[in-house]
Amino acid sequence: MPFVDQQAPLPQPMRRVLVAGTSGSGKTTFACAFAARTGVPHTEIDALFHGAGWQPRPSFLADVGELAAQPSWVTEWQYGAARPILVAVADTLVWIDLPIRVVMWRVVQRTLRRRLRRTELWNGNVEPPLHTFFTDDEHIVRWAWRTRRKLRDRVPAVARAHPELAIVRLRTAREVRGWLDRLGPAPEVQVSRPAGS
Repeated sequence: MPFVDQQAPLPQPMRRVLVAGTSGSGKTTFACAFAARTGVPHTEIDALFHGAGWQPRPSFLADVGELAAQPSWVTEWQYGAARPILVAVADTLVWIDLPIRVVMWRVVQRTLRRRLRRTELWNGNVEPPLHTFFTDDEHIVRWAWRTRRKLRDRVPAVARAHPELAIVRLRTAREVRGWLDRLGPAPEVQVSRPAGS
């Protein structure tokens, strides 16, 4: 199936959905929003991969296999060993292909925010000290820059190998919001208030 225009009718059935994008493009935010609007459960693939101390979990590929076998899911399309397992059974791939300047700004902001707040990510991990940007080749900001164009080859190759896969390419934040809005309204957040307030 060729790429689906973002204004085209929504792909169906959209029960096993992959979200592709450069680090910082908003894959997980999108996947959470998709799950909230459709009821399709979201599994964050980073949580399956990262164990304590940023070590890969030995059960990662087995967990990915279990996820892929479920009747419905949405997850991020990353990790070389996991991609073919997931794409083999996916019905839809949403490619968030934002301009590089937007992605890099987002990944820098996110990294700073997480580090300064000591936000716990997966299995007790937190962002490393900021100086590691200069000392660690795998630092997330450097990784995002180095891998920023890889999906330009990877997604078309998957489209050729899996012609049955619906691929939606979203190129701006406005397109991302518009496409999500077509799925239905976002659930309202319920704010609990103390009795008598």
